[in-house]
Amino acid sequence: MESPEDRNGNDVRQPLLEKIPVKKEAEGEERLCIDEMLQRYCGEFGRWQLKHFVLTCIAWALEAFHTMVMIFADQEPEWRCVGSDCRVGSLNCELDPSSWEWTAGKGSSTVSEWGLICGDKYKVGLVQALFFAGCMIGAGVFGHLSDSKLGRKGSLTVVCIINAIFGIATAFSPNYWTYVVLRFLTGFSTGGVGLTAFVLATEPIGPSKRGVAGMSTFYFFSAGIALLSGIAYVFRSWRELFIVSSLPSLLFLLIVIPFISESPRWYLVRGKVDEAMKLMHLIAKTNGRHIPAGVTLALDDDVENNNGERNTAVEGSLKDVILSPLMRMRLVISVAISFTVSIVYYGLSLNVGNLKTNLYLNVFVNAVSEMPAFAITAVLLDKYGRKPLSIGTQWFSCVFCLVGFSVWGAGPWKSVRMASGVLGIFGMAGTYNLLFIYIAELFPTVVRNAALGCATQAAQMGAILAPFVVVLGEELPFGVFAVCGLVGGGLAFYLPETLNKPLYDTMFGMHEADRVRVTEEEEK
Repeated sequence: MESPEDRNGNDVRQPLLEKIPVKKEAEGEERLCIDEMLQRYCGEFGRWQLKHFVLTCIAWALEAFHTMVMIFADQEPEWRCVGSDCRVGSLNCELDPSSWEWTAGKGSSTVSEWGLICGDKYKVGLVQALFFAGCMIGAGVFGHLSDSKLGRKGSLTVVCIINAIFGIATAFSPNYWTYVVLRFLTGFSTGGVGLTAFVLATEPIGPSKRGVAGMSTFYFFSAGIALLSGIAYVFRSWRELFIVSSLPSLLFLLIVIPFISESPRWYLVRGKVDEAMKLMHLIAKTNGRHIPAGVTLALDDDVENNNGERNTAVEGSLKDVILSPLMRMRLVISVAISFTVSIVYYGLSLNVGNLKTNLYLNVFVNAVSEMPAFAITAVLLDKYGRKPLSIGTQWFSCVFCLVGFSVWGAGPWKSVRMASGVLGIFGMAGTYNLLFIYIAELFPTVVRNAALGCATQAAQMGAILAPFVVVLGEELPFGVFAVCGLVGGGLAFYLPETLNKPLYDTMFGMHEADRVRVTEEEEK
């Protein structure tokens, strides 16, 4: 068999392993990939996976706390007149500062405490943009670290420590610029929470159950937003809110992390076969199953070197992804789709603020309304596949954004535009949920978190730009969102279907599978 090469003649297997098969029997030993061992002996989603999945996904609620706390902490509170020069209907920017006051006092939000109104109103958007910039950087850094020396569990532990420290420290910010720095640092760690927790939660799950399980992670994020609205309703001071919303990260470290296991896939690709096998035996035992003697784990390109000794570790990096034409194309498309989806998701979230309720109820309703999209997408995921659903949900959102762009914003059409926005975010919420499981399946274990990190970085860039799209007016943002949905859905046509395909461990294993797929398509 000729070795696969990129366009420059570089062997895409280096510094990875050399050849396949996945299963090998020698001297009574049966060597299986993790997916095959889960299916045959351990169980794809038993008691062990359920407990591990729930405990790990609690981290998503923590990410929601640290991200969405800005909605309440940076809100512009109500104000009232206290002087004779203040007239009802006036703007506080036009009034003498002594003629009006904040209804809930200066300590209710950062806006009221530091006077972030009028000419300084841009500072509210600045601190929020820098938080997402921190998320973008952190996603890349921790995506790489979780694939390399720190591992999935180690990276999750580190980001939760940083979140707890800087989240609580934010409550004691003496001035605006200190607040900006601390929010940026909190964003840096928050960017690594979701992707690390997602991979750690889904990697020990069998292929036929992984899709639905992966889609279910976002329930924890939405539940976190809904819970945060209740916490913010009780703790009206922004300083108290930061402390209370950061303490769960500390509790997670002390109470939950000790009961979470490292990913067996990470153990395997790092050459720690004994640790991986101990974990697989524990999974089987907890699920009421048994792994027979002589059965052991193997990478999907498990081979021997020239001296007859097996390689003990496989490593990969973003450089390996870029050098591989197959992986490079998948990465570029994944990044582009993540960017457009994020613009629409966050843009419509900011654009739908007219439910005629108070802020706390509004946030709660928005969080709960996303859950049906998650449920419907999860049901359809394993029936129609990742690719058709990715295209369909984005174009579903595109259609209703076009409706919102086309109708008038007055009279009864105002309700039509609002409904269009709700249905648009309904579709994009499903896409946002789907993308994590889809991208995770598009890349092998050695570079999975690095690829997810790049996609998350692109999503954070979209989140940074979304507020600037919203301020374009009433109709134009819907037009921008429609174009993003159309483009994102079109790009998804160029991605392969991953339904019921194994999670490959190495770059070579995935290249071999793609070569076989192309050969079969040519023979048809």
